[in-house]
Amino acid sequence: MKYFNINTENQNIVIECINKWSMYDAKNISNEITDIIRKYQSVKELIVDINNLKNLDTASTVLLYEFLDELKKTSNVQILDNKDKQKKFIKFVQDSIAEEKGKQHIMRPLNFIERLGRYAIDSLRDFWLFLAFTGESFSSLLTYILHPSNIRFKAIVKNIQNAGVNAVPIIILTSFLVGVVVAYQSAVQLQKFGANIFIVDMIGISITRELAPLITAIVVAGRSGSSYTAQIGAMKITRELDAMDSMGFNLFEFLVLPRVIALMIALPLLIFFADIVGIFGGMVVAKYQINISYLEFIKRLQSVLALKQLWIGLAKGPIFALLIASIGCFRGFQVSSSTESIGKYTTISVVNAIFLVIACDALFSIILTKLGM
Repeated sequence: MKYFNINTENQNIVIECINKWSMYDAKNISNEITDIIRKYQSVKELIVDINNLKNLDTASTVLLYEFLDELKKTSNVQILDNKDKQKKFIKFVQDSIAEEKGKQHIMRPLNFIERLGRYAIDSLRDFWLFLAFTGESFSSLLTYILHPSNIRFKAIVKNIQNAGVNAVPIIILTSFLVGVVVAYQSAVQLQKFGANIFIVDMIGISITRELAPLITAIVVAGRSGSSYTAQIGAMKITRELDAMDSMGFNLFEFLVLPRVIALMIALPLLIFFADIVGIFGGMVVAKYQINISYLEFIKRLQSVLALKQLWIGLAKGPIFALLIASIGCFRGFQVSSSTESIGKYTTISVVNAIFLVIACDALFSIILTKLGM
């Protein structure tokens, strides 16, 4: 069935809409409309005759409106319509479409505000859930202290190996490169003022107090924090958590505390290791860039690096570890039954942990500066 006739009258092109248009014919009508628009979009004057349309319904009226609207973009369109009832119906559909477009235009800023509000509510809810999770963890830790027989030493040792020993290679590489970069950039600037020896001060204090704890914590957050989320999330998807809960296991004592305790032990050791490797990287650059011998470097380091700088860096380790492990486990318990949620919450876990580590480090810097340390 055809839905259009094309006539040429007095050098005018008349597009005549014919037969019955309904929602069931929408696909065929749409195909003919596409062909007509492609063929006549460059014609300046067009006449569209809709007097011979029969039983026009709402869906086909929308098609007709869009067809006329598309033609009007490139041509001067004259519409022939002598049916009052049809005119009113087309006008009604036209007004409804215009009103809906106006609502969408108005709702754009409102949608942004709504999304912002939803994000704020979700963040607040996650914050309260994390506080509840932390409280439950401390309650389980108290049970550990009161009942030492409940402590899972094998699990703690295994997690120390996974989070600590196995992380040593990446910590060596990262810390060495950080030490090299800091030393090289410092050497370039200090040479301009003839203050080469002060490179030792800069490397020693910056590495031990700030850079080694921060970089190590970020690496561990990306490596161990994400693995905690993925491990617990996989256990939730495979219903292992439900099985453990039904058998009477305390999930916090069994899964959370061994990971938290292990990371709180491993991270300060990794930071101490990163201090040594980072300073060694700086020492190598100082030797070959500005000719400060290893012996001279070590003597200067002994005189300028106060023990408190080292302890400040190491003291950050357990706090950073607590944040990383708690967030990793917390996000793992939030994983839903779909495999997609593992990737989602693993990503969220890493982002949250790195942000909180950096924020906590900034807070440490402000407080210690105020205290004159």
